[in-house]
This record gives sequence, structure tokens and C-alpha cells, in this order.
Amino acid sequence: MSNLKGRWALVLGASSGFGEAISLKLAEVGMNIAGVHLDRKGTLPHAEEIVQKIRALGTKAMFFNVNAADTEKRQEVLNELAKQAESGVHCLVHSLAFGTLKPFTSKEEKERISKEQMEMTLDVMANSLVYWTQDLFQRNLLPGGSRVFAMTSSGGTRVWPTYGAVSAAKAALESHCRQLALELGRHRISVNAIRAGVTDTPALRKIPGHEKMIEIAKERNPWGRLTTPQDVAQMISLLVHDEAAWLTGNTLGVDGGEDVVG
Repeated sequence: MSNLKGRWALVLGASSGFGEAISLKLAEVGMNIAGVHLDRKGTLPHAEEIVQKIRALGTKAMFFNVNAADTEKRQEVLNELAKQAESGVHCLVHSLAFGTLKPFTSKEEKERISKEQMEMTLDVMANSLVYWTQDLFQRNLLPGGSRVFAMTSSGGTRVWPTYGAVSAAKAALESHCRQLALELGRHRISVNAIRAGVTDTPALRKIPGHEKMIEIAKERNPWGRLTTPQDVAQMISLLVHDEAAWLTGNTLGVDGGEDVVG
């Protein structure tokens, strides 16, 4: 397997859930981690703990507590990253979970999703992948052989009450991955969406009815359990190796077979 020591990973949404697990696993295999996260005072100490864990593994860590969907903040992060990552970013991971959970229709205007909420959800959870990739590529920070991963879910093809905007974002995210795989293939850059099974993360717990979702997933999954962030992190730690370069343009199920069970 290829040597990953000293290469940089940029993880969007690095302070919890999938992003946290992926950051720690990639650090474990020798990669330096640049993490973008949005935490308030109450959860900021946990982000600082992750930084310390990464550094304890003998790798570098730079974390930025900013809105990943903010254009100016994105440029600030990339300016700092360019100073550290002289050979560019080997791996970009998009794991942003911030959207509006409201139904599309309701007799009460305040109960249904607004135009602004819909656009914000699509921008953060889907379109921001394109903007980060564009800027990394334009700055020559995404060299040949690098990887782009975006976290999706079965919500990209299935519906759940109040999940409409997020479902649309996941479908768009998967489409963006396919388009980027096409455009970046000639530059030897691989792009894939990672479709995790139902995972008990802070993002999942914000979904109304998530208890029922967990119950159904456990019944369906051939392994009889939920997917964990570590399951996904382990898979990405394999896919960042040079030998996996030919795998691109896919939506890869990392779910223990959950999605194939009727």
C-alpha cells in the first residue's frame, strides 16, 4: 500500500460524526488534517480535543471554526492551508450536515420550508462541495492522484417526513460528484460519494422521528446493527491509497448491506 505519511487531508465538518471519525482515522495512518467546523462555545472544547488527539498521533492539525459555506472564510482557510500543504491536498472530505428540516407543504406558512431555507440547505450540503473543489483546483492544491469524497445517505433516493430539502441536497451532491469525476478525470483526480447506512450521529438526532429510523435500520441491516462513523472512516482510509485511484464517479454504499434489503 502507498505511503500516506505527511500528506494533507481537508475535512469539512471535522468536529463531530463522520468528519471527526475520518479525521482521526486518517491521522492514524499518517496524514495531516486541516479541519473546518462550526462550533459554538459549548461544543468548541470537543473540537479542541480532536486537534490534540490528532497531534498525539504524530501528525499536524489545523482546525478552523468558520462557516464552510462562506466564500470569504473559504479563501481564508485555503490561504492558510497553502502555506502548510506545499504538495497540495491529497484528500478532500465533504461532511457538512446543516440544513432545514421542514415539510414542503403546510397550510401555515411558518410551518413549511421557505425559499431561503431551501437554498441554504442545498448550498451548504451540496453546492459547497463544488466551490471548495473549484478553489482547490484553481490554486493547484488538488494534484494528480488526489481524492474527493462527499458524504451522502439513502435520503438521496428515499423520502422521510421533513427531510425533503436535505434529500434534495443529497441527490444533488451525488450528481455533483459524478460531474466532478468527469471533469477531473483527465487530471487523475478521483471523486466519489460515500453513502453511509443509518448512523447515530448528532445530525441524525436532529431529524424528527429519528428513533423510528434507527429501529427500522437495525431490522433491515444484515449485520443487525447501525453503521458507525468508524465503519466509514476505515473505508475512506483504504480509498485514499494510490492503488484506489481508478475508483471514481461512484456512490459507494458503506452500510453493511442495509440498502439492498427490502
